[in-house]
Amino acid sequence: MFVSTRRSWRGAALCSTGLVALGWAALATPAAAQDCPAVTLADPQGLESAFPGQFELAAFEAAAGCTLTFQENPDIAALNERIGGNAALAPVAERLPAEPLVIAPFDAIGSHGGTLNGLSNATEAGTSDLLSVRHVNLVRYSDDLQTVVPNIARAWNWNDDYTELTVSLREGHRWSDGAPFTAHDIVFWYEDLILNDEIYPETPSRWLFEGEPMGIEAVDDTTVVMTFPVPAPGIINRFAIDYGQPFQPRHFLAPMHINHNPDADAEAMEAGYEGWADRVNNFYGGSDWKDVPSPLIDESEEIVVPTLESHILVAESATGRTLVANPYFHMVDTAGNQLPYISEIDEQYVPDAEVRNLMITNGEVDYKTQAIFIENFPLYKENEENGDYTVHLAPGLGDNVFYAFNVNHQDPEMRRVFEDVRFRRAMSLAIDRDEINEVIWLGQGSMQQATPAEPLTVAFVTEEHLATDIAYDPDAAVALLDEMGLVDADGDGQRDRLDGSPLVIRLLFATQGSPARLHELVAGYWADVGVRVDLREVTSDEYRANANNNLHDITAWQNDNISGPTISQDTKAFVPPFGDFFNPGTGFEWSAWIRTDGAEGTEPPAVVNELFDLAEKFLQSPIGSEDSNAIGAQVVDRHIAELWKIGTVGNIQAPVIQHNNLNNFQPFRARTYDFYWSYPYRPFQWYLTEN
Repeated sequence: MFVSTRRSWRGAALCSTGLVALGWAALATPAAAQDCPAVTLADPQGLESAFPGQFELAAFEAAAGCTLTFQENPDIAALNERIGGNAALAPVAERLPAEPLVIAPFDAIGSHGGTLNGLSNATEAGTSDLLSVRHVNLVRYSDDLQTVVPNIARAWNWNDDYTELTVSLREGHRWSDGAPFTAHDIVFWYEDLILNDEIYPETPSRWLFEGEPMGIEAVDDTTVVMTFPVPAPGIINRFAIDYGQPFQPRHFLAPMHINHNPDADAEAMEAGYEGWADRVNNFYGGSDWKDVPSPLIDESEEIVVPTLESHILVAESATGRTLVANPYFHMVDTAGNQLPYISEIDEQYVPDAEVRNLMITNGEVDYKTQAIFIENFPLYKENEENGDYTVHLAPGLGDNVFYAFNVNHQDPEMRRVFEDVRFRRAMSLAIDRDEINEVIWLGQGSMQQATPAEPLTVAFVTEEHLATDIAYDPDAAVALLDEMGLVDADGDGQRDRLDGSPLVIRLLFATQGSPARLHELVAGYWADVGVRVDLREVTSDEYRANANNNLHDITAWQNDNISGPTISQDTKAFVPPFGDFFNPGTGFEWSAWIRTDGAEGTEPPAVVNELFDLAEKFLQSPIGSEDSNAIGAQVVDRHIAELWKIGTVGNIQAPVIQHNNLNNFQPFRARTYDFYWSYPYRPFQWYLTEN
């Protein structure tokens, strides 16, 4: 029997009496800033801002005719003591930038304290919605999902042809250990990490522009200029939605780096590392991804790597991780309270889907949206009152689950089958999407073919594209398979490969990316036309390992990372492998051929070469422009003709779980990884109360 408590009250270890002992030191009304109005979005009090829901400090004080004074979380000193390597804190006014970002909360000035209880599948599965709670980047999308607003950056501007971007930072901004954050941290990230072949043997393609690096210069401590070899208008969208953060703590990593310390190699080996790069990667993680291997904490050296995020990792085990509020976070509310309001985040890893659902329905989870599906909406809805939570429904961008056959299969006979577009068309026509919509999506979606751009966010995906080969027509599927020569030679009811051996497709899936019941239905449809499917659930890590090593027969996941803002700066969905490490598609050998100029992999067909050329051109025009739409339409035409990904049902409503003690929470305009889950909805101004 699974037993758990509603909430972890770690505040009891911080103080000894009253509400403070429960971690709710600020449940009483926070001290109001002198003369400044406590502006919220619900009550703007006549103030208008240049960007929705936020002000630069000088603009706020000028508009309100006041001087803002600052208050801190009463427990921040105790929280800071749990951050390895941090010194005692100076007063809050000295920890904030000279011009902090002033946030107008959604509904109310919040209260400091409490622990946000979160839930993930495993250390690197279903975790990004909680990563998004603490996330920062240079800019972000506002909750309208249309307006890019300042965050770490105070301002930015382009030259006329989108080849030079100037970013202005906040004077006096500090890392979570109190060290200055400057433009030099951005230069260090790019020149010393991204472009260093001992950190990245192959420079990540997402940080190259027509194969060339950008130039980067710290003009002064608060100004950085990025220059691009070709127009790159979409790069600001990357900074607004992407998990990758274009800054790293130079003061922390440079002493370990051979470019900055000639003794770095010897010092690393003395500390037990293979060399300087091994030591840097131990902390940097070899990736911008703030997950596993964890780049934020190293117990062997008892040090926490500094961050700019709202919360910082202080403990991690095989069952979860714990984070505490960043004492140097750069935001305040309109009453002068330093954000975030929430003192701690507690994330539990629970691999079993039934146990995760039990925790949700028991009211043990404060926020969850990733890796939960509308098929469980009735379960969530009927337990709302008992669990004291609310389940919202939001449009799911990129939720159309796809199937992608391995056209570069290592088995030549399987490759012969999968690379024939007639097979892919047959498998699409054999799927009963109407039944899937009713059984899995409760009738909320619509039949759609998979496209490399989310149709709700761009103008160049047509109804004709979405309707191609989606009608349930098993007779047509049978005819195509027969035409290919995939016959049932021995009369056992199952088709054979072209070499006469049994045709059996192994479909590995992870419930993080798609519901098990969907695959059971699809396996049945394909069996009905004589194609046997060996269906097996695996972890997300195993799924990704098989796919990224080209060991799979078929990939299946939500078709995410294809919204307009995403493809405007990263066209990985356009070209093989039609995705990334976290959500791979197909065509790995084609990708290797292009990446190595023919030294590795398999030469792609002409249509794939065309896609690479089109993708480069697409990035050089602003999204939504005439040129962008024309190129995008050509890309979608080719995808639909080839069906490298087979879609199922789109326009799906998706659940978002909010415990009723979580305040300043507004229903999501869209529930999607493409805008990085909660990031647009300002989780730094969420706060908790106890009933």
